Amino acid sequence: MCGRYALVKSAGELIEEFEITTNSVSRALAADWNIAPTRDIYLIKSGRELTTVSWGLIAPWSKDRTEAIRSQSQAINARTETVHEKPTFRSAFKSRRCLIPATGYYEWATELGKYESKQPFYIQSQSDNKSLAFAGIYDRWQDPSGEVFESAAIITRPAVDFLATIHHRMPTFLPPDRWDAWLDPKLNEVEEIRSLMNLDHPALGLVAHPVSTKVNATRNNGPDLITEIDVSEPGTLF
Repeated sequence: MCGRYALVKSAGELIEEFEITTNSVSRALAADWNIAPTRDIYLIKSGRELTTVSWGLIAPWSKDRTEAIRSQSQAINARTETVHEKPTFRSAFKSRRCLIPATGYYEWATELGKYESKQPFYIQSQSDNKSLAFAGIYDRWQDPSGEVFESAAIITRPAVDFLATIHHRMPTFLPPDRWDAWLDPKLNEVEEIRSLMNLDHPALGLVAHPVSTKVNATRNNGPDLITEIDVSEPGTLF
């Protein structure tokens, strides 16, 4: 899964990197090294529009704010295997797909690999200053008073290559040549949409290193959270 990530670029930097054509950001978000569910995040939707939403998809049938927040915490991720089938996600998957930019993300080691369970790792692009582009979906929900909220979920897939030695899931990444098709709301054929998420080498260009458990607490923030630490492994990590 992906339950915490970092984005330390400004809206202006994202506009340049992702070739944004419409800036709908009403409030700039501060650099955040410890983005947690329900926080506001940057999102890129159809037409290369940059906007902000909250992380965690609000179930369309939520009756009030309390129920909406509860549903968000349960829908921060959608699986590639079932996103087209699950009632919470399937409508958004067909016509409200997005990109969620990130500087990097965190994952906690499981018993699958050689690292101590629950050891946090930070995963990022091996190319300096290159953002990651998570495949995502978003939706709109209206509360009883008529106020509209937009929210989003990150799509995850089975982990591969060295990432599978840390955790069994990873975000689904999309390369630039698939962005326009992914963002196209007129593309509604489920199998064609699903094919966009199939990459020959999903972990290509990524690197990972262990970081302090300070990231476990959402109150902690700052660049020190992504600083590599020594986990007493001989030689290189991978």
